[in-house]
Amino acid sequence: MVDPLGRPIGPTWHGRFFLGADNNGRDIMVRLLYGGRNSLLIGIVAALGTIVLGLVLGLLAGYYRGPVDGAISRAMDVLWAFPVILIGVALGTALALGGLKLGPLTIEGDSLAIPMMIIAVIYIPYLARPVRGQALALREREFVEAARAQGMGSARIVFREVLPNVASTLIVFLPLLVANAILLEAALSFLGAGVQPPNPSWGTMIAEGVERIVSAPHLAIAPGVMLVLTVLSLNVFGEGVRDALDPKAQVRIEH
Repeated sequence: MVDPLGRPIGPTWHGRFFLGADNNGRDIMVRLLYGGRNSLLIGIVAALGTIVLGLVLGLLAGYYRGPVDGAISRAMDVLWAFPVILIGVALGTALALGGLKLGPLTIEGDSLAIPMMIIAVIYIPYLARPVRGQALALREREFVEAARAQGMGSARIVFREVLPNVASTLIVFLPLLVANAILLEAALSFLGAGVQPPNPSWGTMIAEGVERIVSAPHLAIAPGVMLVLTVLSLNVFGEGVRDALDPKAQVRIEH
Protein backbone atom coordinates (compact mmCIF):
# COMPACT_ATOMS: atom_id res chain seq x y z
CA MET A 1 0.00 0.00 0.00
CA VAL A 2 3.02 2.32 0.39
CA ASP A 3 6.29 2.72 -1.50
CA PRO A 4 9.75 2.29 0.15
CA LEU A 5 9.59 5.94 1.29
CA GLY A 6 6.26 5.38 3.07
CA ARG A 7 4.14 7.30 0.56
CA PRO A 8 0.71 5.85 -0.34
CA ILE A 9 0.33 4.06 -3.65
CA GLY A 10 -2.82 4.95 -5.56
CA PRO A 11 -5.12 8.01 -5.58
CA THR A 12 -3.91 10.52 -3.00
CA TRP A 13 -4.79 13.98 -1.74
CA HIS A 14 -2.00 16.05 -0.21
CA GLY A 15 0.11 12.92 0.28
CA ARG A 16 -2.64 10.89 1.96
CA PHE A 17 -5.09 8.23 0.88
CA PHE A 18 -7.88 9.88 -1.11
CA LEU A 19 -10.66 8.17 0.88
CA GLY A 20 -8.56 7.13 3.85
CA ALA A 21 -7.70 3.59 4.90
CA ASP A 22 -9.67 0.75 6.43
CA ASN A 23 -8.93 -0.96 9.74
CA ASN A 24 -6.16 -3.00 8.04
CA GLY A 25 -4.47 0.07 6.57
CA ARG A 26 -5.59 -0.63 3.00
CA ASP A 27 -6.36 2.21 0.61
CA ILE A 28 -10.15 2.53 0.33
CA MET A 29 -10.01 4.16 -3.11
CA VAL A 30 -7.89 1.35 -4.56
CA ARG A 31 -10.14 -1.31 -3.01
CA LEU A 32 -13.16 0.57 -4.37
CA LEU A 33 -11.75 0.34 -7.90
CA TYR A 34 -10.78 -3.32 -7.62
CA GLY A 35 -14.06 -4.15 -5.87
CA GLY A 36 -15.96 -2.48 -8.71
CA ARG A 37 -14.03 -4.56 -11.22
CA ASN A 38 -14.97 -7.77 -9.40
CA SER A 39 -18.61 -6.74 -9.02
CA LEU A 40 -18.93 -5.81 -12.70
CA LEU A 41 -17.13 -8.99 -13.79
CA ILE A 42 -19.43 -11.17 -11.71
CA GLY A 43 -22.52 -9.29 -12.89
CA ILE A 44 -21.67 -9.48 -16.59
CA VAL A 45 -20.55 -13.13 -16.59
CA ALA A 46 -23.52 -14.21 -14.47
CA ALA A 47 -25.93 -12.34 -16.76
CA LEU A 48 -24.42 -13.96 -19.84
CA GLY A 49 -24.68 -17.37 -18.18
CA THR A 50 -28.33 -16.70 -17.34
CA ILE A 51 -29.04 -15.69 -20.94
CA VAL A 52 -27.43 -18.85 -22.37
CA LEU A 53 -29.15 -21.24 -19.96
CA GLY A 54 -32.47 -19.41 -19.93
CA LEU A 55 -32.51 -19.14 -23.72
CA VAL A 56 -31.87 -22.85 -24.26
CA LEU A 57 -34.44 -23.96 -21.68
CA GLY A 58 -37.03 -21.41 -22.80
CA LEU A 59 -36.74 -22.38 -26.47
CA LEU A 60 -36.90 -26.08 -25.71
CA ALA A 61 -39.95 -25.69 -23.47
CA GLY A 62 -41.80 -23.33 -25.83
CA TYR A 63 -41.12 -25.10 -29.10
CA TYR A 64 -41.38 -28.77 -28.15
CA ARG A 65 -44.14 -28.36 -25.52
CA GLY A 66 -45.56 -31.58 -24.06
CA PRO A 67 -43.38 -33.52 -21.59
CA VAL A 68 -40.34 -31.34 -22.33
CA ASP A 69 -42.27 -28.19 -21.45
CA GLY A 70 -43.76 -29.83 -18.37
CA ALA A 71 -40.40 -30.97 -16.99
CA ILE A 72 -38.64 -27.65 -17.61
CA SER A 73 -41.57 -25.57 -16.31
CA ARG A 74 -41.82 -27.58 -13.10
CA ALA A 75 -38.08 -27.23 -12.52
CA MET A 76 -38.41 -23.46 -13.04
CA ASP A 77 -41.33 -23.37 -10.58
CA VAL A 78 -39.24 -25.12 -7.93
CA LEU A 79 -36.35 -22.70 -8.45
CA TRP A 80 -38.67 -19.70 -8.45
CA ALA A 81 -40.38 -20.85 -5.23
CA PHE A 82 -37.29 -19.94 -3.17
CA PRO A 83 -36.41 -16.29 -2.45
CA VAL A 84 -33.24 -15.39 -4.33
CA ILE A 85 -31.44 -14.22 -1.20
CA LEU A 86 -32.30 -17.39 0.72
CA ILE A 87 -31.18 -19.83 -1.97
CA GLY A 88 -28.16 -17.64 -2.76
CA VAL A 89 -26.98 -17.63 0.86
CA ALA A 90 -27.54 -21.39 1.18
CA LEU A 91 -25.59 -22.22 -1.98
CA GLY A 92 -22.92 -19.59 -1.37
CA THR A 93 -22.23 -20.75 2.17
CA ALA A 94 -22.08 -24.43 1.19
CA LEU A 95 -19.79 -23.87 -1.79
CA ALA A 96 -17.59 -21.36 0.07
CA LEU A 97 -16.83 -23.98 2.72
CA GLY A 98 -16.20 -26.98 0.47
CA GLY A 99 -15.66 -25.57 -2.98
CA LEU A 100 -17.03 -27.32 -6.05
CA LYS A 101 -15.76 -30.43 -7.85
CA LEU A 102 -17.02 -31.20 -11.34
CA GLY A 103 -15.07 -34.26 -12.43
CA PRO A 104 -11.48 -33.17 -13.07
CA LEU A 105 -12.45 -29.51 -12.56
CA THR A 106 -12.06 -28.17 -9.03
CA ILE A 107 -13.21 -24.67 -8.03
CA GLU A 108 -11.94 -23.29 -4.73
CA GLY A 109 -14.41 -21.83 -2.27
CA ASP A 110 -12.92 -18.32 -2.50
CA SER A 111 -13.04 -18.23 -6.33
CA LEU A 112 -15.12 -15.58 -8.08
CA ALA A 113 -16.60 -18.37 -10.22
CA ILE A 114 -18.71 -19.52 -7.25
CA PRO A 115 -20.95 -16.40 -7.05
CA MET A 116 -21.00 -16.22 -10.85
CA MET A 117 -22.51 -19.71 -11.14
CA ILE A 118 -24.92 -19.21 -8.24
CA ILE A 119 -26.33 -15.95 -9.62
CA ALA A 120 -26.50 -17.32 -13.17
CA VAL A 121 -28.61 -20.30 -12.03
CA ILE A 122 -30.88 -18.33 -9.69
CA TYR A 123 -32.06 -15.90 -12.37
CA ILE A 124 -32.76 -18.53 -15.07
CA PRO A 125 -36.58 -18.48 -14.52
CA TYR A 126 -36.68 -14.70 -14.99
CA LEU A 127 -35.49 -15.12 -18.59
CA ALA A 128 -36.68 -18.63 -19.45
CA ARG A 129 -40.35 -17.80 -18.86
CA PRO A 130 -40.63 -14.85 -21.30
CA VAL A 131 -38.55 -16.74 -23.89
CA ARG A 132 -40.86 -19.73 -23.51
CA GLY A 133 -43.89 -17.51 -24.04
CA GLN A 134 -42.42 -16.05 -27.20
CA ALA A 135 -41.43 -19.48 -28.51
CA LEU A 136 -44.99 -20.75 -27.93
CA ALA A 137 -46.36 -17.90 -30.03
CA LEU A 138 -43.71 -18.06 -32.75
CA ARG A 139 -44.03 -21.82 -33.37
CA GLU A 140 -47.54 -21.22 -34.73
CA ARG A 141 -46.54 -18.39 -37.08
CA GLU A 142 -46.70 -18.75 -40.85
CA PHE A 143 -42.94 -18.61 -41.47
CA VAL A 144 -42.39 -21.51 -39.06
CA GLU A 145 -45.10 -23.53 -40.82
CA ALA A 146 -43.42 -22.73 -44.13
CA ALA A 147 -40.08 -23.95 -42.77
CA ARG A 148 -41.69 -27.22 -41.68
CA ALA A 149 -43.27 -27.61 -45.11
CA GLN A 150 -39.81 -27.25 -46.67
CA GLY A 151 -38.59 -30.18 -44.61
CA MET A 152 -36.44 -28.28 -42.08
CA GLY A 153 -35.74 -30.13 -38.83
CA SER A 154 -36.82 -28.90 -35.41
CA ALA A 155 -33.33 -27.84 -34.32
CA ARG A 156 -32.78 -25.91 -37.54
CA ILE A 157 -36.15 -24.17 -37.19
CA VAL A 158 -35.41 -23.18 -33.60
CA PHE A 159 -32.02 -21.64 -34.39
CA ARG A 160 -32.79 -20.16 -37.82
CA GLU A 161 -36.42 -19.06 -37.46
CA VAL A 162 -37.33 -18.72 -33.77
CA LEU A 163 -34.07 -17.57 -32.21
CA PRO A 164 -33.62 -14.40 -34.35
CA ASN A 165 -37.12 -13.29 -33.35
CA VAL A 166 -36.34 -13.43 -29.61
CA ALA A 167 -33.00 -11.60 -29.97
CA SER A 168 -34.58 -8.24 -29.13
CA THR A 169 -35.85 -9.67 -25.83
CA LEU A 170 -32.35 -10.86 -24.95
CA ILE A 171 -30.86 -7.44 -25.74
CA VAL A 172 -33.41 -5.73 -23.49
CA PHE A 173 -32.92 -8.22 -20.64
CA LEU A 174 -29.10 -8.12 -20.66
CA PRO A 175 -28.53 -4.75 -18.86
CA LEU A 176 -31.37 -5.51 -16.44
CA LEU A 177 -29.90 -8.91 -15.63
CA VAL A 178 -26.46 -7.35 -15.11
CA ALA A 179 -27.95 -4.82 -12.68
CA ASN A 180 -29.84 -7.51 -10.75
CA ALA A 181 -26.74 -9.73 -10.67
CA ILE A 182 -24.61 -6.90 -9.25
CA LEU A 183 -27.22 -6.21 -6.58
CA LEU A 184 -27.47 -9.88 -5.64
CA GLU A 185 -23.69 -10.25 -5.55
CA ALA A 186 -23.43 -7.26 -3.22
CA ALA A 187 -26.14 -8.71 -0.96
CA LEU A 188 -24.49 -12.13 -0.83
CA SER A 189 -21.05 -10.62 -0.20
CA PHE A 190 -22.50 -8.43 2.55
CA LEU A 191 -23.86 -11.57 4.22
CA GLY A 192 -20.59 -13.46 3.74
CA ALA A 193 -21.89 -15.86 1.09
CA GLY A 194 -20.52 -14.13 -2.02
CA VAL A 195 -17.03 -12.83 -2.71
CA GLN A 196 -14.71 -14.09 0.00
CA PRO A 197 -11.92 -12.00 1.59
CA PRO A 198 -9.30 -10.89 0.76
CA ASN A 199 -10.97 -10.39 -2.65
CA PRO A 200 -12.69 -7.00 -2.58
CA SER A 201 -16.21 -6.23 -3.77
CA TRP A 202 -18.64 -3.45 -3.00
CA GLY A 203 -20.69 -5.82 -0.85
CA THR A 204 -17.75 -6.87 1.33
CA MET A 205 -16.60 -3.25 1.64
CA ILE A 206 -20.05 -2.20 2.85
CA ALA A 207 -20.03 -5.04 5.38
CA GLU A 208 -16.60 -3.96 6.64
CA GLY A 209 -17.67 -0.31 6.74
CA VAL A 210 -20.77 -1.04 8.82
CA GLU A 211 -18.53 -2.06 11.69
CA ARG A 212 -17.13 1.50 11.80
CA ILE A 213 -20.21 3.37 10.64
CA VAL A 214 -20.05 5.81 13.57
CA SER A 215 -16.35 6.73 13.45
CA ALA A 216 -15.80 6.40 9.68
CA PRO A 217 -19.13 6.39 7.80
CA HIS A 218 -17.42 6.92 4.42
CA LEU A 219 -16.15 3.32 4.53
CA ALA A 220 -19.72 2.14 3.92
CA ILE A 221 -21.08 5.18 2.07
CA ALA A 222 -18.47 5.20 -0.73
CA PRO A 223 -19.09 1.63 -1.99
CA GLY A 224 -22.82 2.08 -1.42
CA VAL A 225 -22.89 5.18 -3.63
CA MET A 226 -20.93 3.39 -6.37
CA LEU A 227 -23.35 0.45 -6.20
CA VAL A 228 -26.41 2.71 -6.46
CA LEU A 229 -24.99 4.72 -9.38
CA THR A 230 -23.97 1.60 -11.30
CA VAL A 231 -27.33 -0.14 -10.91
CA LEU A 232 -29.23 3.06 -11.67
CA SER A 233 -27.23 3.68 -14.85
CA LEU A 234 -27.78 0.09 -16.03
CA ASN A 235 -31.52 0.34 -15.41
CA VAL A 236 -31.74 3.63 -17.31
CA PHE A 237 -29.72 2.11 -20.15
CA GLY A 238 -32.02 -0.91 -20.23
CA GLU A 239 -35.10 1.33 -20.39
CA GLY A 240 -33.54 3.22 -23.29
CA VAL A 241 -32.77 0.02 -25.17
CA ARG A 242 -36.33 -1.21 -24.66
CA ASP A 243 -37.80 2.05 -25.97
CA ALA A 244 -35.47 1.96 -28.97
CA LEU A 245 -36.40 -1.62 -29.87
CA ASP A 246 -40.12 -1.19 -29.17
CA PRO A 247 -41.18 2.30 -30.31
CA LYS A 248 -44.86 1.27 -30.16
CA ALA A 249 -44.61 0.96 -26.38
CA GLN A 250 -43.30 4.53 -26.19
CA VAL A 251 -46.23 5.75 -28.31
CA ARG A 252 -48.69 3.99 -26.02
CA ILE A 253 -47.15 5.65 -22.97
CA GLU A 254 -47.29 9.12 -24.58
CA HIS A 255 -50.96 8.69 -25.47
